[in-house]
Amino acid sequence: MSAPVWQWPAVETAAAIREGKITSAEVVGAHVDRMRAVNPTVNAVVVDLGDEAIDAARQVDERRMTGGEAGLLEGVPVTVKINVDFAGQANSNGVEAMKDLIAAEDSPVVANLKRAGAIPIGLTNTPEFSMRAFTDNPLHGLTLNPWNNEVTCGGSSGGAAASLALGIGALAHGNDIGGSLRWPAHCCGLATIRPTQGRIAAYNPSAPTERPLMAQLFSTQGPIGRSVEDVRLGLEAMAASDPRDPWWVPAPLEGPKPEGPIKVALATIPDDLDADPAITAIVRQMADHLNNEGYVVEEVELPDLAEIWQAWTNILFEEIRTLQEDAMRAVVSDDYMRVFDSYNAFSEQLDKKGFMEAIALRTRHLRRWMVLLEDYPVILTPACVHRTYGPRADLDGDAAVERVFRQGLHFISTINYLGLPAAIVPAGLHDGLPVGVQLIASRFREDIALDAAAAIEKHVGPMCLRLWAREV
Repeated sequence: MSAPVWQWPAVETAAAIREGKITSAEVVGAHVDRMRAVNPTVNAVVVDLGDEAIDAARQVDERRMTGGEAGLLEGVPVTVKINVDFAGQANSNGVEAMKDLIAAEDSPVVANLKRAGAIPIGLTNTPEFSMRAFTDNPLHGLTLNPWNNEVTCGGSSGGAAASLALGIGALAHGNDIGGSLRWPAHCCGLATIRPTQGRIAAYNPSAPTERPLMAQLFSTQGPIGRSVEDVRLGLEAMAASDPRDPWWVPAPLEGPKPEGPIKVALATIPDDLDADPAITAIVRQMADHLNNEGYVVEEVELPDLAEIWQAWTNILFEEIRTLQEDAMRAVVSDDYMRVFDSYNAFSEQLDKKGFMEAIALRTRHLRRWMVLLEDYPVILTPACVHRTYGPRADLDGDAAVERVFRQGLHFISTINYLGLPAAIVPAGLHDGLPVGVQLIASRFREDIALDAAAAIEKHVGPMCLRLWAREV
C-alpha cells in the first residue's frame, strides 16, 4: 500500500498488522503524528491518548512476536466519543461540571473494542449532554468540519466524524439517539450503521441513575468508518456480549439472503420537508446505482412518517423534562438551554395517559414498517434533505431548530423511534460538501443495510480520498 499509513482502511490495517507486514507501533505512531498535526485545525479530539496508545502498541507487537492470537482489531488505532466511560478518563459529555467525573471502569463498548485489540488514541468532542446536532460546548469548544469550516461537522458524534475524516484513527466510536451517528457521517463524508437496539451493549458505570426507559430503547452505540467494510469490522468488534446490558441480544451478524432480486423502497419525500432539489436528485442517482447492481427500486410512501417523528420528539423530551431537566439546567450553558427550550417548543407535552398512549402506539408503527420491510428489505431515504447547516445553526431560534429536526433530519430521527438498523453511505458532493443517503433494514439485519450501502459505494467510492487530495 503506497498511501500514508494513516490513510489505510481499517480492514487493511488490521490485516497488515496480523500478517506482520507492519507493526502496531508504526501504525499507531503514524496516526498519533497525524492527530497532533491536523487536530488543531478542527478540534475534534479533545483528550490526547497518544502516549498511552504508543505504549499499548508496543505491547501488542511484543505479544505478536510470541505468536499470540490476534483480535479483530489487533493493534488498530481508534477514537472513542467522550460520553462513554473510559477507565481513568473523565466522562465529561461536554459539560463543564462533569470534567472531573473520572470513570473507574470501561463501558461495554470500550471494553469490547479493547478486547478486540483496538488501541484508543483519543477521546472525541460532543455537545453538552450529547443533546445537540451541532458539536460545541463551553468545556472543549467548537468542532469544525474538515471539508468546510462554514458548515457543521454534525452532532452529537461530530468529533468522531471530523477526526476520522481527517485520518485520525482507522475507526471511530459514536452513539445515536436521534441521528448522532448518521448525521455527522453525512456531514463528513463517512459511512456508518445505527445498529438495532440491543446489538451493541451499552452502560456507563459512572452514571448515578439509569436513563429513562424510552431513551434506552431509542439509543444505540456504533462504528463510523471511511468505508462500508470498515463499518462491518467495527460492528463485529463492538457487538460482543456484556452482562451489564440486559437489552443485549445474541443475534447473528449475518442472516439468510432474501430470495430473488431485493426490492428497495425509495421513500417519497413529503412536500412539507422543503427538500433541496439537488439532494433529491442525488438520492435518485443512488437508486439508479442500486438498480444497476441488481436491486429493484420502487418509489413508496413510508407509513405514518409525520406521526412517528412527532411521537419520537414527544416521548424523548417528555422523559427529559420529567426526570432530567432540573439537574441539567443547573450545569449547562445558556446556549444549550436556548436549544433545549426550542426542543420544548416543538415537542408536545404529554400527561400520564398521553405518554402511555404514545409508547403503546410505537408497536403499531413498528409493525407497519416490519410488514413493509418484508416486501422491501431495504428502504432508501435522504440523510438530510437540506444543504449542510452552519456550525451553530441551532442558535438561530425556535424556527431554525425545528427546521433542522422536523424537516432536514426527518428521515433520520424517525428510525430511532422504530429501533431499526440504518446505514449511511456517501453519495457524492453538493456545492463541494458531502451528501449521504440512508439505507434502512429490518430488525437485526444490519447486513442487508450494509450490503446495499456497499453496492452504492462501489459506484461512488470512499469520499475521504477527495478530501485528502486537497492536501496535495
